[in-house]
Amino acid sequence: MTRKFDGKTLLVATHNKGKLEEIALLLRDFGIEVTSATDHDLPEPEETGTTFVENARIKAHAAAQATGLPALSDDSGLEVSALDGAPGVYTADWAETGNGRDFELAMKKVYDALLENGAAKPWNARFCCTFVLAWPDGHDEVFPGYANGTLTWPTRGTQGHGYDPMFVPLGHDITFGEMDRWKKTRMSHRADAFKKLVKAFGD
Repeated sequence: MTRKFDGKTLLVATHNKGKLEEIALLLRDFGIEVTSATDHDLPEPEETGTTFVENARIKAHAAAQATGLPALSDDSGLEVSALDGAPGVYTADWAETGNGRDFELAMKKVYDALLENGAAKPWNARFCCTFVLAWPDGHDEVFPGYANGTLTWPTRGTQGHGYDPMFVPLGHDITFGEMDRWKKTRMSHRADAFKKLVKAFGD
């Protein structure tokens, strides 16, 4: 049986400001106070999982155990069909440099890999999100979400974050990077997962 969330404070287990803002916006209408891993000075746990679910569970349970609060985490990434699902759970790793993350570099890596593979257009891809809502007693609930689309090059737009400037959502002709951020938030992979998460909130 799905456990209902009936609290008033939810810890969002992320240090990513963009993710926090998107999730806070999605939760705004529920009267839930959102705090972040940064607010609680929580360290970032090592993400040793090989799937989005495994990594999301690691983050959610670590935060819930450390604070005694229910914790919501998400693990998300870009899966490219012609690259056998890469970068997938390693989406952020493709952006790593010696001086932090560079997503322009990461997008170029994806583009170069598509060319090297001789991938024909359209370059089908999807953003994936897995929310895990964990309680301090070890219970959790899992909610997956997706946003389907295609990749384009050169990149377009300065909105959003991550790989947004190269991703054109299904049914649109502009990238997430060109789209109004709140419009994008409402149709994103996180929004899809959130629709399922809503059912876990108390009446």
